[in-house]
Amino acid sequence: MHYTYQTEQTCSQLIDFDIIDGRLHNVVFLGGCDGNLQGVGRLVEGMKIEDVLSRLEGIRCGWKDTSCPDQLCRAIRQVS
Repeated sequence: MHYTYQTEQTCSQLIDFDIIDGRLHNVVFLGGCDGNLQGVGRLVEGMKIEDVLSRLEGIRCGWKDTSCPDQLCRAIRQVS
């Protein structure tokens, strides 16, 4: 299933992703640090959503209570 999530408190504005058989695919961030976020998308490609959550949830960006990787986890939790 394909999802789009509007982020909050980060430089990126949207995250598009698919969850197929409990695994994350086609993660694309709109806005933010392009190179870093392409890297995040490639690193999580095909990972079980539980593994993504355990590795990325709670990461902070500077003084913010969240980050782009954390927002991806919030998006996953919202739809699963």
